[in-house]
Amino acid sequence: MHDHLFALRLFVRVAHKGSFSAAGRELKIPQPTVSRLIAQLEQEIGAALLTRTTRAVTLTEAGREFLSRIESVLAALDDAEQTARGVGKLRGVLRVGLSSSLAIRGLMPRLQRFMELHPDLRVELLLDDARQDLVTEGVDIGLRFGPLPDSSAVAQRLGAVERVIVASPAYLARAGTPRTPDELAQHSFVAGPGGKATSWSFSKDGAKHTVRVDGRLAVSQNEVATSAAIAGMGIVSMSLGACLKELNEGALVRVLPGWDMGRIELHAVFAAGRAAKPSARAFAAYLSQNLQHMGVQ
Repeated sequence: MHDHLFALRLFVRVAHKGSFSAAGRELKIPQPTVSRLIAQLEQEIGAALLTRTTRAVTLTEAGREFLSRIESVLAALDDAEQTARGVGKLRGVLRVGLSSSLAIRGLMPRLQRFMELHPDLRVELLLDDARQDLVTEGVDIGLRFGPLPDSSAVAQRLGAVERVIVASPAYLARAGTPRTPDELAQHSFVAGPGGKATSWSFSKDGAKHTVRVDGRLAVSQNEVATSAAIAGMGIVSMSLGACLKELNEGALVRVLPGWDMGRIELHAVFAAGRAAKPSARAFAAYLSQNLQHMGVQ
């Protein structure tokens, strides 16, 4: 039973890594052993779960169906085991999907304490400013700013942070400082992830203004957008936490500080169809109490 359970966990790691050797390195077992155990599992089940080529290992149709079902079973088993051990005794691997900016500015100053509280837990950070697919990438918990698309994923609100627009002092000295939203039409912009023309909405004293902006420079990472703003390439819209350090140091200046752009909500997102890992739930609870330094409230 123990060997079969280990083979199931091994199959999950191979499926997500797309590699026998990568899964073996993660679990500290040699690649030939990985191949042998997976082959035995396929023989016991009576179906090919993986397609092997010289370049990659991919799931068969039966393998995709088996993966979607077995992950929920393993998560429930982990939950039962950890409940029996007692609160706080988290083990295994926690895979977290989030943007590089949130990882650098929000998570890194607080991650060490979480890992100290749970010394038997391994944390993997999957950094991508695009939103990861929770199921295909094996993400246990995704951290996402902004509106959530309609989906069956389960979301937990962690808080919200003020949205601002910023620019460098050098840019404003060169291009002028806008005093109303309408004056933004004369300025340059840097577009963050997405890179498409968009609209910025402002409110003040009950009045609302919407301005359409389209940046000549588009970048796929928020950290690069911040760097571009510091370099004087234009005005950027972002969360307050993503530029708080630069504002405090004077490298960036808030534009239209008297106008309200609303708040950006931060959610912890869990894949539907399977129970959230206890470690994922504990991580979400920890973050909800420890991201205030990023302006998340």
